[in-house]
Amino acid sequence: MAISLVSTQRISAFTGGKHDCKRCRVHSNGRTPETYLPETTGAGCAFLDYDNDGWMDIYLVNSGPCDFFQPKTPLRNALYKNNRDGTFTDVTEKAGVSGNAYGMGVAVGDYDGDGFPDIYVTQYPHSVLYHNNGDGTFTDVTAKAGVAAPGWGTSAVWFDYDNDGALDLFVCRFVDFSKAKNKFCGNLKTGERWYCIPSVYDPMPCWLFHNNGDGTFTDVSKQSGIASVKGKAWGAVACDVNNDGLMDIFVANDTVANFLYINRGKGKFDEAGLLAGVAYSAYGRPRSGMGVDAADFNQDGWMDLFVANVDQEMFSLYQNNKDETFRDVAIATGIGSATRLLSGWGLKFFDYDNDGELDLLLCNGHPDDHVDARVGGVTYLEPMLLFRNTAKGLKNVSGESGDIFRKSLAARGMALGDFDNDGSVDVLIATNNGAPVLLRNNAGKENHWLGVQLIGKKSNADAIGARVTYQAGNLMRRRVKVGGGSYLSSHDPRIVLGLGKRETIDWLEVKWPLPGGGTQHFRDLPIDRYITIVEGEEKWK
Repeated sequence: MAISLVSTQRISAFTGGKHDCKRCRVHSNGRTPETYLPETTGAGCAFLDYDNDGWMDIYLVNSGPCDFFQPKTPLRNALYKNNRDGTFTDVTEKAGVSGNAYGMGVAVGDYDGDGFPDIYVTQYPHSVLYHNNGDGTFTDVTAKAGVAAPGWGTSAVWFDYDNDGALDLFVCRFVDFSKAKNKFCGNLKTGERWYCIPSVYDPMPCWLFHNNGDGTFTDVSKQSGIASVKGKAWGAVACDVNNDGLMDIFVANDTVANFLYINRGKGKFDEAGLLAGVAYSAYGRPRSGMGVDAADFNQDGWMDLFVANVDQEMFSLYQNNKDETFRDVAIATGIGSATRLLSGWGLKFFDYDNDGELDLLLCNGHPDDHVDARVGGVTYLEPMLLFRNTAKGLKNVSGESGDIFRKSLAARGMALGDFDNDGSVDVLIATNNGAPVLLRNNAGKENHWLGVQLIGKKSNADAIGARVTYQAGNLMRRRVKVGGGSYLSSHDPRIVLGLGKRETIDWLEVKWPLPGGGTQHFRDLPIDRYITIVEGEEKWK
């Protein structure tokens, strides 16, 4: 079965009352003859249930005013409320989440544990935190919280690095950039410019903010070791790579070594990318890392890592060796050859057909909009790829998965979420300087499933780091809830467990992250619906 396109007409029919949504639904990068690098790198998107009605809403990031761009027509981000009938309503201005600079990405998390998801938007030259008031509106609390993260913010991740039960915030920072520092890259004879390779810019450290539990955060970037190395960070994902109960961070860097921050406890991280084998290519060269994810794709109990790069470099699938090292199996799985001429941004592991195996979706597009004329075989607009996990390996099924895979996009951010609550996880793609693409998944409906919303009490409210194990007949699988993943984007917080044709679940186990850390077992579970499991409560809802 295919993934189908919910037409751009459907997206453009989002209503916004008196507001004309033509300005907010289409990403505008503000492209100029000076080719400022941020123009070609955004934007992100998110699925979130901002009003807690059980239906996924949509958030789209747009560009905005900064030193190199003053839009002639006001631009804003867009929050769309799910109408539960396949349409959405623009509620941005009522909600108060328009953004206030040149937008890049979005990270959603309930940082204060009040039951309502909050929104952090990364921007240039500063980011913004919107606190969810629980009444359909948000308040800009950036100054109070202390998380402006000045500079060029890209991806951000909510996770609990010190296991105190509160979500902390990791923010990727890209290069040392401003209008005054813009570089010339292009043809010196003709004066034609194209977007620079980031190697011409200086690297910068990322940010780590500790949640103080009172609505404020402390910048612990230096004392934690996060700022001990400088990078050019795009994508990030938080997971426990060594099974020690502490959340680590994998960061994709562009033209410099990738980072693997190993959490050593007591608020300290070691950057171990080189020793782990994930910093460079097999030839010892830095690549242009952009989108990332983490998942136990081979079900051996250890988290594996994925990073997408630009053309000529191939993407990497790093299999966990269970000793804080990894080996790249991209060539063996066929991912290497399939991605050699592509540039990857948004990506994610998920079980698109609900057969119990984790598949992989890749969204692509070259960063240089003039590359077609300069490099043979490489194009600015590129197709998506879908790899189906057969339990014996990954199979490229893009050609049989729908018309959308025959289209080429300037894809950037990509978020997963079941917007119609049918158990088939859908896809939202943000395109650079264009309309978003919303894909309805038709494949998952052919199999049975159970959707699980986890709510932490002693553990962090979003249960980031929780491990879910389930058995249905001869199928036993594990799922881990990571923080972040993809590129500039945030995902439906629910976990969908695929059952294939099996009509019952024998049991389900949730191992909560610390400080709760307990394990709960559940039987007599329904199928083909969503349930909520609250930490410490014996019965699901």
